[in-house]
Amino acid sequence: MLVGARQVVTCRGPARARRGREMAEIEVLRDAAVLIDGDRIAWVGPRADVGAQHAGPLREVEVNGVLFPGFIDCHTHGVFGAPRLDDHERRALGVDYRAIAAAGGGILQSVRDVRARPEAELEALTRARLAALLAGGSTTIEVKSGYGLELEAELKQLRVIKTLGEELCATLVPTFLGAHEVPPEYRSKRADYVQLLCEEMIPAVSREGLARSCDVFCEPGVFSVQESRQILTAARRHGLTVKLHADELEGSGGAELAAELGALSADHLAAISDPGIRALAASDTVAVLLPATMIFLGKRSQAPGRRLIDAGAAVALATDFNPGTSPTMSLPLVMTLGVSQLGLRHAEVVTGVTINAAAALGLAADRGQIAAGYVADLVLAAVDDWREVAYWMGTDVVSAVWTAGSACPA
Repeated sequence: MLVGARQVVTCRGPARARRGREMAEIEVLRDAAVLIDGDRIAWVGPRADVGAQHAGPLREVEVNGVLFPGFIDCHTHGVFGAPRLDDHERRALGVDYRAIAAAGGGILQSVRDVRARPEAELEALTRARLAALLAGGSTTIEVKSGYGLELEAELKQLRVIKTLGEELCATLVPTFLGAHEVPPEYRSKRADYVQLLCEEMIPAVSREGLARSCDVFCEPGVFSVQESRQILTAARRHGLTVKLHADELEGSGGAELAAELGALSADHLAAISDPGIRALAASDTVAVLLPATMIFLGKRSQAPGRRLIDAGAAVALATDFNPGTSPTMSLPLVMTLGVSQLGLRHAEVVTGVTINAAAALGLAADRGQIAAGYVADLVLAAVDDWREVAYWMGTDVVSAVWTAGSACPA
């Protein structure tokens, strides 16, 4: 039993994404206790009522700070080799995304690295990075492939995720992103690569049980709406749920496609159209916003988080942790940016990294809130007021993490 927290932010409510006004409605308890039975939460409520809920002795763990549901980072590219330092400097000097890619940088630089790097090296690098995410409170982490763009290299990334998922304290959720870019060897025959994805790579990933979802970078110059629909339809035939990188740099109808397909999430959305906002608001698809990416890219515009929520959409936040456009491993920093850059309320950003992020991964039935029956993933922040977790910019406020009822190593 955890007791002594100044506040317990439960996010208790329906086992689904919260949308519109619901996102600002979070429950904050004072002088509360959280009972844990095995890997699940048995009860949460006033400390004075514990006796009526449980007969017999309990082991009390006194905590000091504010208790949250475990944070959920629902969009990362955590399996990669070297950072893309040259890309960073080129952008500072005014070189745009396409010119960087043409010079050998961008996603394809990471592809060359991952293809050449031994699996054991990727595993060691990824282990350290995911441990840092966990230390920042991310108890569930989605991890994509997408730096292989050939079957064996993609499977290598997914095997790393599987291995570390069995080892680390965090829950890892693997996503196949073979449609992250068209590899150089298929630039003049992109239809053949789409066919390879649909007929060989997706079936192999599904057959080996290495991914839960399939993602596509739906963007002008990458994969078109038609190609994305073809790939994601194949993924659903093979039992994978679907997600999209949508409308990141240019609007192309990615959000509308996500809503049409019933995708778990449409991610990025910095260039979403008004029809795209309406489509997401009328759907169950979660809009995953990645403010650290736009900051790191030096962009002055952000995804319209306030407009999406006011339209009635469900919004989540994530780090987009990757070597080229968002090398951050701090979900609390992203929460701060959600307030300062996206115009969200403190309660909305908490919802965005808990129950809504769980929904973006298809996990809202048992993660994202402190409530009876839910997995006992918890985060303790060394603050006086729950809003401070999204206030102290870049400060390490997380002091303890529990997953499945057990304390994670510091």
